[in-house]
Amino acid sequence: MDKTRKLTLTAMMVAIGTMTSNVFFIPIGFTKVFPIQHFLNVLSAVMLGPYYAVLQAFSVSLLRNIMGTGSLFAFPGSMVGALLASFLYLKTRKLYMAFIGEVVGTGVLGAMLAYPIAALLLGQKATLFGFIPLFIFSSIAGALLGFIILSVFVKKQSIVLTNTGWLKK
Repeated sequence: MDKTRKLTLTAMMVAIGTMTSNVFFIPIGFTKVFPIQHFLNVLSAVMLGPYYAVLQAFSVSLLRNIMGTGSLFAFPGSMVGALLASFLYLKTRKLYMAFIGEVVGTGVLGAMLAYPIAALLLGQKATLFGFIPLFIFSSIAGALLGFIILSVFVKKQSIVLTNTGWLKK
């Protein structure tokens, strides 16, 4: 897939993530859980690769923060999840590994990276592992949706996943 097509798909995913951020979020404490981001992370990890997946995650997080529908915790959660999902998928070519990468990347690693943001930057009382249940809940919900949709597309053979992305049949 050429760079123009990848950039266009990334921009479309950023638009979807930004537009849905004020509709599909769950405010829990001082975080805003956003499962659509994890759905988009799995799609971009499989279809576009690591660079575009992280770019998409960063862009949606930035726009959500500018619009006031996100929090600073969106950055570590979404970007680490997108990166790990992309790398695991690239290494194995298994859709379930993109799902696992998103859940572990966001739910565990991203949640642990959110602790210094809460404690040092925001001055909030938080525990190191306190964000993990929230981040895992959100990432499982969104990543599972992405996994199911990609599985249906592959099973129906409407797209063929290749080394460089996807091709429409």
